[in-house]
Amino acid sequence: MAATAAQLENALRMIIRGKDDVVRLTLVAILARGHLLLEGVPGVGKTTLAHALARAIDCDFQRVQFTSDMLPSDVLGISIYSSLEGKFEFKPGPIFTNVLLADEINRTTPKTQSALLEAMNERQVTVDGHSHPLPQPFLVIATQNPVEHHGTYPLPESQMDRFMLRVRMTYPEPEGEREILRGRAGAVRLDDLHPVLKAEDILALQEEVRQVQVDDSLLDYVLRIVQRTRESEQLALAVSPRGSLMLFHAAQAMAYLEGRTFCKPDDFKRLAIPAFAHRVVLSNRTALSIKRSEQAEHILRDLIDSVPVPI
Repeated sequence: MAATAAQLENALRMIIRGKDDVVRLTLVAILARGHLLLEGVPGVGKTTLAHALARAIDCDFQRVQFTSDMLPSDVLGISIYSSLEGKFEFKPGPIFTNVLLADEINRTTPKTQSALLEAMNERQVTVDGHSHPLPQPFLVIATQNPVEHHGTYPLPESQMDRFMLRVRMTYPEPEGEREILRGRAGAVRLDDLHPVLKAEDILALQEEVRQVQVDDSLLDYVLRIVQRTRESEQLALAVSPRGSLMLFHAAQAMAYLEGRTFCKPDDFKRLAIPAFAHRVVLSNRTALSIKRSEQAEHILRDLIDSVPVPI
């Protein structure tokens, strides 16, 4: 099955040129049963990547354009009284899909943002006291503009903690942008993208990923990194147990994509910043005029480098 995962990765790289690391981290998230937060300025391919993934795995896809006037019911659904049936009927919202693109999630209010919390953690939605399971596989790909942009609402810590990885999408390299202009990549190629896998294949891959072996020495390595974040005076909020678990599963997925049945220290070290940087909060005296997110990554990188790598 690892070969089929490689086919999926190659298919996405035909659409998203020059962003191999972003494509790889996207596959890490879905194979590890996590959710993905894509951050970048408008127009760099965040939405195109989500469309391409849904098309490549032949799964149901819904896009929600988040705005400041959106309500939780616009995402989850609503119960409507039926005079014919004499009872309330639940009308599912767009969240009942396999791949949900939460576009510009930080342009809506925290109340609507929090509507995703239960779905992302428990794969179900509760409306009017009734729980409704979501289709499987279920993946949220949320995009957000940098928090410094006008008209954005910073995601609350509880929401950020639900995302397995945060990935930055920057401007493409000149050669990649040339491919886009020539119509050989980007959104113009989506119609030419054929499904590589089906939903049941993704579920099978997810099961195989969970069988990847992780040595106890690597668990100790992760725990030492996490403990350093909790001891640091530069951080007001450290990495949670959910964060360390997310890194654990992401490392399994990374090893699987590289054709291994076991994890290496480098799997954890490579993924620590995408898995941890969005979970930590800087202390007030640490925050400078530069972007807080970049500063958090710098602090984490120093903490990670200070922990000896197991041999």
